Amino acid sequence: MANRREFLKTTALASAAIALQSFQQNSAEEDNRFDDKPIKKPIVLATWQFGMQANQAAWEILKKNGRALDAVEAGVKIPEGDPSERSVGYGGRPDREGRVTLDACIMDEFSNIGSVACLEYIKHPISVARMVMEKTPHVMLVGEGALQFALQQGFKKEILLVEESEKEWKEWLKTNKYSPKANIENHDTIGMIAMDSDGNLSGACTTSGMAFKMHGRVGDSPIIGAGLYVDNEIGAATATGHGEEVIRISGSHLVVELMRQGLSPQKACKEAVMRIVKLTKNRNKELKDIQVGFIALNKKGEHGSYCVQGGFNYALHDTSGNRLIDADYYLKDE
Repeated sequence: MANRREFLKTTALASAAIALQSFQQNSAEEDNRFDDKPIKKPIVLATWQFGMQANQAAWEILKKNGRALDAVEAGVKIPEGDPSERSVGYGGRPDREGRVTLDACIMDEFSNIGSVACLEYIKHPISVARMVMEKTPHVMLVGEGALQFALQQGFKKEILLVEESEKEWKEWLKTNKYSPKANIENHDTIGMIAMDSDGNLSGACTTSGMAFKMHGRVGDSPIIGAGLYVDNEIGAATATGHGEEVIRISGSHLVVELMRQGLSPQKACKEAVMRIVKLTKNRNKELKDIQVGFIALNKKGEHGSYCVQGGFNYALHDTSGNRLIDADYYLKDE
């Protein structure tokens, strides 16, 4: 009996050793397979059509081995400063009181973060957000406090309500009906994520929010973990669309955490959208009335996107050039 127990013990130990050796060999092969793949860098992604112009500005920095943080700030400032863009910065549609209020956040490779919300009279809220990150002990300033800080830092106070936006607002006042629709420039945030030549990630997100919103409404764009998240070990993600739905699932953080678990950027974005789909159905809301899109980038330079319904696209700029990509979406499969 003793010999039999000794035999079984020896056999079990040998089997465990073989299994461990096999696991270690497979892990090494897995690591080597990833190591053999060249990382695509630098690379920058931005939401929507206006991401093409934003990418060009970011690329001017990235191609000179500049820092991703500088690139994403410079990139999103392009639509922020364009009065013809009706959902970002100068030229953005006002709230129901006729006031243009802006939201933005920024995050670097060291998890430094800065954010502003409900900021008025400042054309480039993304730069104020960066000042919050670099010059205060805080991560978010809002409303009058954010404006006061911006003016103290030398930003110029300007009227942001352009003639066309004011005309639309006055027309809206005739009905006073608030019914945001998908894929109109009512809620087209610009989110940008980039990896520089050193392999470091940063991101920025900025918007004027939903047109004719309640004064004081803040969406996902200035909220780290909702509209934007960066983990320099894993990847970065940003969101666009109905901010309330993104906040509900901490969307961009969720995408990055799913990539940490091994999902590709594409699959991570899809899984986040499926969470929104499930919660929307649970609340008996109509999916056709909302749009949310995510874009993501991992440390290997792989990228992906997914959205609730068709119409969302994103711009991608790498060493092969700048191009616009239509995102895959859910509703066609329903």
